[in-house]
Amino acid sequence: MSNAQGEVVKVSGPLVVARGLANARMYEMVRVGESRLFGEIIEIRGGDCSIQVYEETEGIGPGQPVFRTGEALSVELGPGLIRSIYDGVQRPLDKLSAEFGEYIVRGAESPALDRKKQWQFEPVAKAGDAVVEGDVLGTVQESKLVVHKIMVPRGMAGKVTKIGPVTGNVDTVVAVLDTKDGSKDITMVQRWPVRQPRPVTRKLPPTETMTTGQRVLDMLFPLTMGGTACVPGPFGSGKTVVQHQLAKWANARIVVYVGCGERGNEMTDVLMEFPELKDPESGEPLMERTVLIANTSNMPVAAREASVFTGITIAEYFRDMGYSVALMADSTSRWAEAMREMSGRLEEMPGEEGYPAYLASRIASFYERSGSVVCKGSEERKGTLSIIGAVSPPGGDFSEPVVQATLRVVKVFWGLDDKLAFARHFPAINWLTSYSLYQDVVDKHANEHVHPKWQENRQRAMTILQREAELDELVRLVGMDALPSTDRLLMQSAKMIREDFLHQNAFDDRDTYTSLPKQFKMMDTILHYYDKAQPALAQGVPLNKLLSLEVFEDISRAKLIAESDLDQFEALKEKISKEIDALPR
Repeated sequence: MSNAQGEVVKVSGPLVVARGLANARMYEMVRVGESRLFGEIIEIRGGDCSIQVYEETEGIGPGQPVFRTGEALSVELGPGLIRSIYDGVQRPLDKLSAEFGEYIVRGAESPALDRKKQWQFEPVAKAGDAVVEGDVLGTVQESKLVVHKIMVPRGMAGKVTKIGPVTGNVDTVVAVLDTKDGSKDITMVQRWPVRQPRPVTRKLPPTETMTTGQRVLDMLFPLTMGGTACVPGPFGSGKTVVQHQLAKWANARIVVYVGCGERGNEMTDVLMEFPELKDPESGEPLMERTVLIANTSNMPVAAREASVFTGITIAEYFRDMGYSVALMADSTSRWAEAMREMSGRLEEMPGEEGYPAYLASRIASFYERSGSVVCKGSEERKGTLSIIGAVSPPGGDFSEPVVQATLRVVKVFWGLDDKLAFARHFPAINWLTSYSLYQDVVDKHANEHVHPKWQENRQRAMTILQREAELDELVRLVGMDALPSTDRLLMQSAKMIREDFLHQNAFDDRDTYTSLPKQFKMMDTILHYYDKAQPALAQGVPLNKLLSLEVFEDISRAKLIAESDLDQFEALKEKISKEIDALPR
């Protein structure tokens, strides 16, 4: 740590102004007061440095010392990240709890990665190999589901002079490189400044679907590996449940969940649930491939920004290994509120609704770190990082600045509707306002890998739902009975799509996750009814008979058909045909 020392001249909540920090730089980490609280320089004006402190500043006053550290806010990257639960500045909460009790003591410190735990390093490279930044030197079995790849650190290249199987902690030297700057020891851990994106060789267009098991998302508003999505919604509409479902079921290899300013009880649900949940592919606990960052609403407001960037840096690190990573940020509105508070204390010119003028660019800098990429290294290795951010607009107003700034940079909009939530329709995603700009990519992929009629069925379903919305206005004015029979039949089909396909129970083991083949068969069965009923109606079959078939009960229970029994859908379609054919003309 640098000996450069200044002193506090002003304290305003989480903002501390210090004077006398010679040669200080923007975004440098400092230690404030005798308690040595975490802080970060966010403004330099003349000889005064404004510092946002990531801990409560109670007891800090003018005249107390401020110490420079000489480095930016950085995270430790290495074996031990998986299964960890960190706060916003990557302090391990379980270690702090064991040492200090249930409440974090100010100034408490603990290494992010456990120095006592022993890891077995297995080399991939060998002595004499020429390596460059990003090349894999060896692997560590970090958890049952994750093989951790130890890579050549940033800006380093040369010839491997020593490498071999090693058992030790993360600080153990596993390889020695002969570089142009001399011999360099490589350990299992590296540090990375959180505000600086990790470099990649190049970005790739998205081509692969991210399957979430949530029918309304996968079929109507899909996301790709390396894509970005925004989940805005008013209080109580189910944003956190949607995020939890994605974290549990999305086909990403690694999940990083950032609870940014969320209520403590919601983070408690995550911390209690995740260790008990089973990974759908392997049957192992979900925590075996998850990193959690908990920054609840009662924690210092400034740490919210740090938590978002800490999460994205850890996610980029696993992406650089060649994994598919999904980052859940819940919720970016709390982060924006923290920006607004700090901006106000800095006396900056406010922008729309009091948010700082740089709100949009700061949000964009976060989402732009997503993507499907070719990772650094001499051998081509692809990785993806998908970002799903929840937004909590006051009063559900989607025209407010945080939602609008987010929509400018993300390509998928899953708009939650409180009316659907109050009607007990979950996920409460409004199919009339939501959209996905990855639709063409996903349709092409699904037509090839699921069924050639995937795109056709999706488009027909959306047409039926949109037509139902138009007819709803008419029904409110003149009543259902005034509609022609063809429109009433369409209304019945739309109701089946809504209630039997889009509605999904997150707490039912059979309904919480639906594979793409099952989703296609469920939708195809409903459309099969519509296709059989239309000509029957034209041939004179009474409408009331078509609207009261016994098979409706089987269609509504189709969501409970096991993934191993998908051939039951063919039998169900035959039953629909027989019942309609048996009706008198």
